[in-house]
Amino acid sequence: MQAEYVVIGAGSAGCATAYRLAEAGRKVLVIEHGVSDWGPFIQMPAALSYPMNMPLYDWGFQTEPEPHLGGRRLATPRGKVVGGSSSVNGMVYVRGHAGDFDHWAEAGAEGWSFADVLPYFKRMEHWHDGGHGGDPDWRGTDGPLHVTRGPRTNPLHAAFVEAGQQAGYEVTEDYNGEKQEGFGVMEQNVWKGRRWSTANAYLKPALKQENCTLVRAFARRIVVEDGRAVGVEVERGGKVEVIRAEREVILAASSINSPKLLMLSGIGPAAHLAEHGIDVVADRPGVGQNLQDHLEVYIQMAAREPITLYKYWNLWGKALIGAQWLFTRTGLGASNQFESAAFIRSQAGVDYPDIQYHFLPIAVRYDGKAAAEGHGFQAHTGPMRSPSRGEITLRSADPKEAPRIFFNYMSTEQDWVDFRRCIRLTREIFAQDAFKPFVKHEIQPGDALTSDDEIDGFIREHAESAYHPCGSCRMGRKDDPGAVVDSECRVIGVDGLRLADSSIFPRITNGNLNAPAIMVGEKAADHILGRTPLAPENIAPWRHPDWQVAQR
Repeated sequence: MQAEYVVIGAGSAGCATAYRLAEAGRKVLVIEHGVSDWGPFIQMPAALSYPMNMPLYDWGFQTEPEPHLGGRRLATPRGKVVGGSSSVNGMVYVRGHAGDFDHWAEAGAEGWSFADVLPYFKRMEHWHDGGHGGDPDWRGTDGPLHVTRGPRTNPLHAAFVEAGQQAGYEVTEDYNGEKQEGFGVMEQNVWKGRRWSTANAYLKPALKQENCTLVRAFARRIVVEDGRAVGVEVERGGKVEVIRAEREVILAASSINSPKLLMLSGIGPAAHLAEHGIDVVADRPGVGQNLQDHLEVYIQMAAREPITLYKYWNLWGKALIGAQWLFTRTGLGASNQFESAAFIRSQAGVDYPDIQYHFLPIAVRYDGKAAAEGHGFQAHTGPMRSPSRGEITLRSADPKEAPRIFFNYMSTEQDWVDFRRCIRLTREIFAQDAFKPFVKHEIQPGDALTSDDEIDGFIREHAESAYHPCGSCRMGRKDDPGAVVDSECRVIGVDGLRLADSSIFPRITNGNLNAPAIMVGEKAADHILGRTPLAPENIAPWRHPDWQVAQR
């Protein structure tokens, strides 16, 4: 078993990299431990709460007890399936703000400023505006990844945008275009009623070519000989074998599993590796550090009118939606239901949005449990740039054992200040006239909770991960001791090894992370192929003209 390039992980970035390498005529072998993505729970967009809670499709990771969240262990789902987390996520498509990528470049990721990455976002997308307007000059129209907009037939979607406007915020026709800030239409990776994962967009077309192969196996470690990665040790059908890479190994196993695999292979903090009896190949103290995520709460309102999706929240309703989707790929089953969104700034002096909203016309938890009140709706909200940092470390040298995941959520005073502000700003939005016909009362947190202490107690008990882990093997300058990869995704200190997934983000981006993770896979492929990167596009994003003195 060998190929020119061996990619570990058929996830969001791995599928994109494999596709571009195969397209260039290279011989590529992709290793994936997870199962097939065939089946209605994955392919039907509205069924999204099922796969991320099914052990069949999810690695089932949990955090260590989080000290600032009352010692709770939080779920950390990662896709254990072809397509990776793009096969189990909420399908929300957000590039991130231009300011995020400019920060990457300033932090030492040269060649990853917004001007540098915009051409890759355009190359990967096939954007459909759905008649809602948008910024065609900023978007791609012939890439493999379909980006669409939901039908927005529920009146609550329009009410959310109107309420934002009434509260004095901007409206945006395209948060992935020139202007992220404001209230508007949310975009999703859905095409012809199906989840448009990277398995559907990239891997399946690549596998139709003779030079791309998918191997089902469990990656145990990267084999390094004389300072060079030469293959991957895998377990297949109870046997351990090595899959050889003639040119390079590309690690794309997620921000949780990529640092774990590096450490099992002897690449990481020397003292930590020694604790587990692992021989040090490269002492990289940054492996597993700098771990970041978005934390969010659900602000839930009980509805006056029975217009929410709760009316389908029964066996009969779900069966009808499922049947319509199975036979026609249309109806409520064909959308993730996240069809309105907003990005706002928390206060004057913040130069670009640092709060995100997902709006949902039902009051429900991510694990699919509906609010006891019945009809309701909710906004998911949380700060975008938490100063808290966590780490991924090994529990043991056993590849089968899950790593120790510790985000250290809410570990700074700033986190609490930012979160309280999120909740108060959200209440103000729901109090606008646009919601008067629809709001009965606040379910969660509940009108009674108003003081800082009461709001803090709610956050401690109810904040959940938005499932956006990243940053655990950050990109930076070669002489930066905390950096794990250089700006061409090469693992510093080991030849023939690259890393291409969300673990290389120097800092978390605004919004959902699937789009920037795929972009990393696209751009990494050009570096691997030795191509000159796509020409930068220097177009300036919209920034609020009064950002220094006004919050909205």
